[in-house]
Amino acid sequence: MRRLADFDEDEWARVERAYAGRLIAYIGRRVSDAEARDDIVQEVFLGAVRGIGTFDEKYSFEQYLFGICRNRTIDHLRKRRMVGAGQGGSDDGEEAGGIDLASLALDEDTPSQIVRRSDVQGRGRELLRDALREWVQETWAAGEFNRLMVVEALFRGGWRNRDTWERFGLRDETAVAGVKFRALKKLREFVAKRDPDGEAVAALAQLAEDGDVPMDVASVWSDERVSCPARHWLARWIAGTLEEGPREFMAFHVDEMGCEWCSANRDDLARRDEEALLPLLVSVRASTAKLLRSRIDRPSGP
Repeated sequence: MRRLADFDEDEWARVERAYAGRLIAYIGRRVSDAEARDDIVQEVFLGAVRGIGTFDEKYSFEQYLFGICRNRTIDHLRKRRMVGAGQGGSDDGEEAGGIDLASLALDEDTPSQIVRRSDVQGRGRELLRDALREWVQETWAAGEFNRLMVVEALFRGGWRNRDTWERFGLRDETAVAGVKFRALKKLREFVAKRDPDGEAVAALAQLAEDGDVPMDVASVWSDERVSCPARHWLARWIAGTLEEGPREFMAFHVDEMGCEWCSANRDDLARRDEEALLPLLVSVRASTAKLLRSRIDRPSGP
């Protein structure tokens, strides 16, 4: 990360080679136009360079990059929707970008209330994210992949108990409830370990009582990618060298849960072709190198 923050061209070139294919695969699930996909990838790397000085190390670089990619892809789709609407097309009844401007205008919270809520929610998400990750890692290490799939279906997918026990061959809905209860008990233990004074938990509870729901497990699980396996696990899955437990989980996580991040990684690994990416990499390298040099040459004074 230090070399990236120092605008090292060789390190940024390595990042571009490593991630361009994954970004194209991710964008390609939403954007069919090849030229638009390439433009978005260039914007992603330029955005990454501009924002690297404020990179938060509690996240991985991949999360940082894909977060930018997601936002740029949404921006592209919003612009296309707005152009379509302006030409008499339909936006399927949605506000531009899904934002209700009227509700924003009626927000009566004071700035201090907004900041307090944001701080508490941020701390709460961190606690929940870390607890979920620890639970997933512990469950994976124990080889309890069926339990992992059940809990992901319940927490991330929002499945009903009946659908869950039928899918995973459990005894009945009571068995599903038992799995859920034990997982929640573990999560409470992990949260308590990170928040021994209970300050963040108490603040979150107060927000909930005030009618402001601070977060939900499904969004934290999905957005923070708590159960996404490392890329080498995906490579072994594609190669057919995984044992039954992790192989079944990978198929469930990618195909049934529809994890967009892992799907993009899988697609990139399955059709990895350096030559096909060469024109895009050359274009990205030129635009990124120009920005990197401008950052290095920038005067240090005011």
